[in-house]
Amino acid sequence: MLSDQIERYSRQIKLPQVGETGQQQLLDARVLIIGMGGLGSPVAMYLVAAGVGHLVISDYDRVDESN
Repeated sequence: MLSDQIERYSRQIKLPQVGETGQQQLLDARVLIIGMGGLGSPVAMYLVAAGVGHLVISDYDRVDESN
């Protein structure tokens, strides 16, 4: 993990349930989100904030800032 990542995720790393190992697992994780509607958009935002390294978004509609 890079020093800027350690600083960014320091609060999560301090949690005994996560630690540096758990945060590295999040950074290495790949998540597929199907549908960016009412639930998919905030889920994507929270996963990125938590440090999930790779998101794949699948949505029938065109993903746009307005939706």
